[in-house]
Amino acid sequence: MTIKNLRQSDPIVVRVETPLNEAIQILAERHISGLPVVDDVGKLVGIISETDLMWQETGVTPPAYIMFLDSVIYLKNPATYERDLHKALGQTVGEVMSKNPIAISPDKTLSQAATIMHDRSVHRLPVLDDTDQVIGILTRGDIIRAMAASQD
Repeated sequence: MTIKNLRQSDPIVVRVETPLNEAIQILAERHISGLPVVDDVGKLVGIISETDLMWQETGVTPPAYIMFLDSVIYLKNPATYERDLHKALGQTVGEVMSKNPIAISPDKTLSQAATIMHDRSVHRLPVLDDTDQVIGILTRGDIIRAMAASQD
């Protein structure tokens, strides 16, 4: 079975400049956990998920460091802190989204999609056509439902 047969068609997408509160409303009202993010020409540029939004509520803890001979030695990468802080303070989808999303083409199989999701620990895969336009989305739930249907 190919992804073309399983994907949810006409997925809801948001743009990079979409206000964050609008994306939060969409997620809450539609009872979904993530949305593909597209640029001005409709190409996939990111994913906004519940995980990305958690920074808005939890805040960010500065990285631990030690002082040694008038030098600061960070015990964790300060760039990670800056990225997380940016997400916590973000006001648009583009500021908070996860970049470089993993996607799949509609001609791949259910098994290939399940392997990608498992190996990369992702909950959803945008389905892209030959021009990188989002034509659907495949979730873990879609795969489980297909597995259940094949057992009947």
